[in-house]
Amino acid sequence: MISSNDFRPGVSIELDGSVWKVVEFLHVKPGKGSAFVRTKLKNAQSGSVMEKTFRAGETVPQANLEKRTMQHTYKEGDQFVFMDMETFEEARLTEAQVGDRSKYLKEEMEVNILYWNTTVLDVELPTSVVLEVVETDPGLKGDTAAGGTKPAILETGAQIMVPLFIVIGEKIKVDTRNDSYLGRE
Repeated sequence: MISSNDFRPGVSIELDGSVWKVVEFLHVKPGKGSAFVRTKLKNAQSGSVMEKTFRAGETVPQANLEKRTMQHTYKEGDQFVFMDMETFEEARLTEAQVGDRSKYLKEEMEVNILYWNTTVLDVELPTSVVLEVVETDPGLKGDTAAGGTKPAILETGAQIMVPLFIVIGEKIKVDTRNDSYLGRE
């Protein structure tokens, strides 16, 4: 159990038979009456968002989540297959479950899979990945790091903006949280 006073962004709770993640919270103490906590919750399975108000100090069940490190082994149809390298168990996720993070998934990449009971809730990518540039406009002599950016397509199909001096075949480091170029590898 967790008290509503302990809510923070990222805390997972069980409500109405499903897992909800606290996105925002605001502790309100009106001049008259008792304090309350106004929250914005996101459903971990469906992605829907709802706002809910809790009394201050009200307890709710905390979701018991398990995080396992698994390796993306291959893609079969519209499913991504992940394998636990210790127990060799497989987990299959659809493109809808993986979402836009699929643009950074590469075979043999290790990711964290979030479980609630036996249900797979989420895929957590590393904060940065190293990928090869497969398509971009050619760089011109005199291009500098501060000179501007151009679009580049990476080996996984992701498109990001890179400095003008980056050429096809280079390996670059990309921040998966905000799709930004971090540097050459």
